[in-house]
Amino acid sequence: MSRILTLTMNPALDLTVQLGQLQVGQVNRSDAMLSHAAGKGLNVAQVLADLGHELTVAGFLGVDNQLPFETLFGQRGFVDEFVRVPGETRSNIKLAESSGRITDINGRGPQVSAEAQQALFTRIEQIASGFDVVVVAGSLPKGVSAQWLQSLLLRLKELGLKVALDTSGEALRAGLQAGPWLIKPNTEELADALDAPIISIEAQADAAARLQQQGIEHVVISQGSEGVHWFADGFAWQSLPPSVTVASTVGAGDSLLAGMVHGLISGHTPQQTLRTATAIAAMAVTQIGFGISDVVQLKKLEQGVSLRNLAEQ
Repeated sequence: MSRILTLTMNPALDLTVQLGQLQVGQVNRSDAMLSHAAGKGLNVAQVLADLGHELTVAGFLGVDNQLPFETLFGQRGFVDEFVRVPGETRSNIKLAESSGRITDINGRGPQVSAEAQQALFTRIEQIASGFDVVVVAGSLPKGVSAQWLQSLLLRLKELGLKVALDTSGEALRAGLQAGPWLIKPNTEELADALDAPIISIEAQADAAARLQQQGIEHVVISQGSEGVHWFADGFAWQSLPPSVTVASTVGAGDSLLAGMVHGLISGHTPQQTLRTATAIAAMAVTQIGFGISDVVQLKKLEQGVSLRNLAEQ
């Protein structure tokens, strides 16, 4: 299998609170509380590890509460290249109702100095040549600009690396200009980055064609329960996930990204790549936490994924 580097600039301790129904302004009692060391790049890394790949993880990590992350790295066998910064890694609260509705309360993250940014940049330059893919995922902490991220992406490309990007807002706008190998925004994130509505398939195809002219080979647009649209050179596919019981939507997009990267670097056909990635995302919403928990169930979910060639419409 492949060697993969994931970059999580703004990891988080996720506290997921399960409850029947949230009563705003009232005293609520939880059914369960679960804490996870998380962050989009780390979520992707866990799925890729379950798929058999060798993972190195990096980004910025607060020194005051690093133990849960170091425990995760040890359990998963991740090579730890995180740069430590003063303070605490942020905490996110996820309120997961039995209906499947999720309310997120996300922290901002620690202040990251210019020195820490340079240290991470230098560390990545030193280790990057040994990887097949670099996944850059998630938001930016305080002090880290979208322009810094763009510079990092450009440097990774100069080193000849495939870069998969999953972020939003100013970071996505800047990242698109760097022309990464693959992007995986949802519809709203891409519309915001392009400052244009992309509701229809035609609008999405036009947007993807423009992005491909910038050097972005794979445009993967996630649409939740409405499936995935994947545009690449010479083809456009849609997948629709099977119906499942939703426990939490947290990590579904990260799981989709991991599945796409896995299929592409493993030489799978486009159809198999999208089918498996969509099934992995469907599995993610049935559980609290990250990773492939049941291989047999994953195969069953794959059989329930519907594919359609958008080019044949």
